Amino acid sequence: MAETPTPTTAAGITRESVLADLERILLEVVGDDLLMDGPLEMETSFSDDLQLESIEFVALAEELLNTYGEKVDFVAWMSGMELDQVVSLTAGEVVDFVVASLGADAPATGQAEA
Repeated sequence: MAETPTPTTAAGITRESVLADLERILLEVVGDDLLMDGPLEMETSFSDDLQLESIEFVALAEELLNTYGEKVDFVAWMSGMELDQVVSLTAGEVVDFVVASLGADAPATGQAEA
């Protein structure tokens, strides 16, 4: 039986730690194929590079919720995006969204305000 992770607080959150968490989550969602082209980078595109399908976005949203708690509402954030924004979404934009949602000190850029 899998343990339910304790939601993370803003303390100690950095863009690098969130990117590492995102890579772990995507490995669970996508599998080892994720790393065929190298480690997850801020510029990695969810569409062109990872070719994530809609069901994988759902799983990603659930794992982000399990990892960070309700402050990181990935579904609500994505629902405010235009289709072209979703298609061009990068790991860095998700990292910035998580950091901004948790109120961490790291600078947030990208589409979190969209």
